[in-house]
Amino acid sequence: MLEIRYVWEWPVRLTHWINVLSITVLSVTGFYIGHPFYTATETAQYIMGWNRFIHFVFAYLFTVSVIVRIIWAFMGNRYASWRVFFPWASREGRKGMIETFKFYTFLEKKTPDVVGHNALAAMAYLVIFALFLLQIVTGFVLYGQFAPGGFWATVFGPLLVAFGAQSMRLTHHIIMWLLIGFSIHHVYSSWLMDVKEKNGTLSSIFGGYKFVEPEDLH
Repeated sequence: MLEIRYVWEWPVRLTHWINVLSITVLSVTGFYIGHPFYTATETAQYIMGWNRFIHFVFAYLFTVSVIVRIIWAFMGNRYASWRVFFPWASREGRKGMIETFKFYTFLEKKTPDVVGHNALAAMAYLVIFALFLLQIVTGFVLYGQFAPGGFWATVFGPLLVAFGAQSMRLTHHIIMWLLIGFSIHHVYSSWLMDVKEKNGTLSSIFGGYKFVEPEDLH
């Protein structure tokens, strides 16, 4: 008989949805800043100024959200722990990687027995968090240009000197598209696992609860 298990604690769910909102807003406003797709009819409309302001506000919000999630990886339950993002470091994790790979490549019909992230998804999220951090750093490197001598220019100024503004801008732009591509895949794979596992994968990111087999609770 299936059991109801509280898997995703509220900090995990809250930071997840803040990240979703932030990535959406930052992508739209960032794309506008780089390639304005509509123009103001009069100066008072201040369209570019508002786009930049909103972009910066959500950049700070996104940064705080990512930092909170990283901290929670050391404070949360076993499903939120930093350990799940390094499955290759344990025998159980390596076994999960093989089982998940077989399922994804149609070599195995049965889904892996997991309650939280499956091993390959956890590895993908580790890469995504690395991209988050790189996106934050490149963003504040560019932001620091507008206040020479300010905090961000002082902290990240050496990176601007070492790699140049254009490299920072290009990296920032490429990561935006990588995150958009990941988001599309993430929605699809979540829906797929929800259908295959029938354990409330999609609803769990709202309420935190999943339906699990007792034997999966190891």
